[in-house]
Amino acid sequence: MKKSVVYTIIVVLVVLLATLGALSYYQYSQMNELVEQMEIEKSELQEEYEDLAIQFDGYQNLDIKNDSLQDLLSREQQRVQDLLEELRQTKVTSARRIAELKKELATVREVMKDYVRQVDSLNATNARLTKENIQMREENKQVKEANNQLTTLNTQLTETVTRAAMLEVTSCTVVMLNKRDRKTKMASQAVKLQIDFTIAKNITCTPGMKDLYVRVMDPTGDLLNYTEPAEGEEPTQVFAFESENIPYSVTQQFEYGGEELTGTCYCPLTNEIEKGFYTVDFFCEGNLIGSFPIQIKK
Repeated sequence: MKKSVVYTIIVVLVVLLATLGALSYYQYSQMNELVEQMEIEKSELQEEYEDLAIQFDGYQNLDIKNDSLQDLLSREQQRVQDLLEELRQTKVTSARRIAELKKELATVREVMKDYVRQVDSLNATNARLTKENIQMREENKQVKEANNQLTTLNTQLTETVTRAAMLEVTSCTVVMLNKRDRKTKMASQAVKLQIDFTIAKNITCTPGMKDLYVRVMDPTGDLLNYTEPAEGEEPTQVFAFESENIPYSVTQQFEYGGEELTGTCYCPLTNEIEKGFYTVDFFCEGNLIGSFPIQIKK
């Protein structure tokens, strides 16, 4: 073979080797660039998944008053965690799977947006209902206060009407009588007390027969003309006052027609009375209608 042919073949081989080397280097550079790009994409995709996982954690901490929505959020949160773990284990050269995981991320994002809208709508509804409940409670409180005020006013009006309809003893005088029914100033000679009283005019009081009860208390607080019943016996000389039965010294019936009325009653004395201040109380229809201090000097 001629030397020229050999040289030509050698040159061609050198050129081919150089070309193959250049191509290999180019492909290697391209592959490195592709791998670096895939690493960047994987890293960015991993960060996005981690951010999404954090967002799901935030929504799980919310007090969502909807069990179905809460379950859906929990499932999607677990799905993100599983995909994130798979992405961490996926090699950068698995471009196809990384692309799929990227699509999965977009899908999860859309699902999450829908859940966010539902949560926001639910929170807005809860806020509105809470506001309405607060307003309702405030209105109920105002109604209750108004009712209480009305009840108080009605009670006051009832008490006013009741007081207005009550009889009132406006004056009282007491004189001592001896055994001849003559007035005496000597307490030692007195056998009974004559009690003169005046009942004021009251056109609001219901007319008719009334029972008047008089209690005369001596200076020591004992009730005159009253004897305690024997043991086992029920007291008979009593009347009803403030849910109790209390004893009286003397009682008397009178007819009342609304005009001023004067009357007299007598209280027998079983023992010699003492000097000092006595109290005469008048009761009618369950009410105390007059109270007067009386002094006996001799």
